[in-house]
Amino acid sequence: MPLTGRAALIAALGSVPIGIWEPSWTGILAVNAPLAVACACDFALAAPVRRLGLTRSGDTSARLGETADVTLTVTNPSGRRLRAQVRDAWPPSSWQPGTEVEASRHRLTVPAGERRRLTTRLRPTRRGDRQADRVTIRSYGPLRLFSRQGTHKVPWTVRVLPPFTSRKHLPSKLARLRELDGRTSLLTRGEGTEFDSLREYVPGDDTRSIDWRATARQTSVAVRTWRPERDRHILVVLDTGRTSAGRVGDAPRLDASMDAALLLAALASRAGDRVDLLAYDRGVRALVQGRTASDLLPALVNAMAPLEPELVETNARGLTATALRTAPRRSLIVLLTSLDAAPIEEGLLPVLPQLTQRHTVLLASVADPHIARMATARGNVDAIYEAAAAAQAQTERDRTAEQLRRHGVTVVDATPDDLAPALADAYLALKAAGRL
Repeated sequence: MPLTGRAALIAALGSVPIGIWEPSWTGILAVNAPLAVACACDFALAAPVRRLGLTRSGDTSARLGETADVTLTVTNPSGRRLRAQVRDAWPPSSWQPGTEVEASRHRLTVPAGERRRLTTRLRPTRRGDRQADRVTIRSYGPLRLFSRQGTHKVPWTVRVLPPFTSRKHLPSKLARLRELDGRTSLLTRGEGTEFDSLREYVPGDDTRSIDWRATARQTSVAVRTWRPERDRHILVVLDTGRTSAGRVGDAPRLDASMDAALLLAALASRAGDRVDLLAYDRGVRALVQGRTASDLLPALVNAMAPLEPELVETNARGLTATALRTAPRRSLIVLLTSLDAAPIEEGLLPVLPQLTQRHTVLLASVADPHIARMATARGNVDAIYEAAAAAQAQTERDRTAEQLRRHGVTVVDATPDDLAPALADAYLALKAAGRL
């Protein structure tokens, strides 16, 4: 970095013997008049910073793990060439660790009366809104002896959306849905609740599906095929209370729940069902209602992006009352919450009958894969204690799940990688059984 201002002047004088000049500014300027003139000219030729015009354009959203390019346009209205270093400041979570300095700093030259663009590439590491901080510009003269520095506020927001990593499972789930819907050559037998068509009996068909009247009118045995009912209402409820803040692997439980909710919403909308979203802890954090199939996923990811776990106990009574108001008619309520014994037994179980008497309830919970690994640990005393603790924790979860099942709740308990496909399978099973 070149020295600027007084530091450059003193460095240039460092080689002059002390006995030749007096240690005063008068002596310094007398001996180094050419250098002083050069510094003054350099300062005068540096383009002013405050008069610069700055505007932004570029990406306003990006999925977590992807990049977002934000363009900064610098207009130089002065009569001097701008030679500058620019720091485009953003929150630390806007870049991968260790890359901030390289990504946020730029060199720029703008001739008088012209404009130039520079691009800052963000790679956020957290969901939510990332807002641009100040833009700091240091303008140099031709000799780079002096500089002018100033800051500008140029607002811009990039919303970091959930990554939706479970979308890789969508093709296989849609294939299963087409089987249920009777749109492939592999027709499922006896599933669904709406009559679709007749076909010829093949060995292995459910005899209860034989249409005897149609059989009497033809020479072969006719079998009724069914398809799942459409236009059913699904309310996905995200618990954003303290239990959703627990980290499983590198992310909180809430992120895994969001991923599962997105896969379920994509699948259900393709099946012709209506999907709404409610995020709740002690108040409504997000609500998405009445969206069409084409608008559903964009609305969901935008609503989920700024959600963060609240370190409070979820109000189960308030959650239940809000869910009943949001779903006044019979619906499938998918509750993404924890299977911890205390919140379920003290909070959810007392109010659960209000939901189950009117709706079909499916509860999905994120399991910690580390507990399964602990349960198989052996070899020393510490490992044995860990295995015992893991077995006890799993037994409590199984007991809590069984209590929910006795109330008619379908329970899905899976690790973060398996939760989304497991929840989609549970939805398809309910649809095939005609419970929606």
